[in-house]
Amino acid sequence: MREELNMVYEDFKSANDKSLARLDGELLKVRAGKASPSILQSVMVDYYGVMTPLHQAANVNTLDARTLTVQPFDKAMLQEVMKGVVNANLGLAPQDNGEMLIISIPALTEERRRELVKKAKAEGENCKVAIRNNRKDALDMVKMLKEDGLSEDMMKDAESEIQNLTNTGSSKVDTMIEAKEKDVMTI
Repeated sequence: MREELNMVYEDFKSANDKSLARLDGELLKVRAGKASPSILQSVMVDYYGVMTPLHQAANVNTLDARTLTVQPFDKAMLQEVMKGVVNANLGLAPQDNGEMLIISIPALTEERRRELVKKAKAEGENCKVAIRNNRKDALDMVKMLKEDGLSEDMMKDAESEIQNLTNTGSSKVDTMIEAKEKDVMTI
C-alpha cells in the first residue's frame, strides 16, 4: 500500500508542477512596461502558408528597456511578420525600417498597471483552482485505495500529506503573484 500512496503523491506533485509551470508561462505574457522578447511569445506568423511561432521565423531582441527588434530570417517575410505582430492584438505598433521591425513598448499608465495586476491575480486564482482539483483527484485515489484495504490511519496520514502539498502549492502561487505585482507596479 505504501508504494501506491507514493504513486498518488508523485502524481499529485507532478500535476501541481504542471499547473505552476502554466501559471509561470501566463505571467510572462503579462508585460510590465519593459521590453522583453517573451511579450511576443504568442505571435504566430504566416510563414509561406504555414502558421509558425514568431521565434521560429525571426530573431527577437531587446534594443533597450523600451524597444524590441524583430529581424526575420528571410527579409521577404518582413511584412508577414509585421502582420503577425499586429494581428496578435498585443497593443503594439511595429515600425518597418526595411530590414527589421522596431517595436516601442509604451509606458504603462497607473490604470493599466492595476488591470495587469488584476489579470495576474486572476491567473493565480485559476492555478489555485487547478491545484484544488488535483487535490480532489488525489483524495479520490486514496479513497479507492481504502476500498482495496488501506488502513484508516494510513488514509488519514495520506489526506494530511495531500493537504500539506496543496498548501505548499498555494503558497508558491501567492509568492509568484506577489513578485509579478511588484514587477508591474514598479515604475
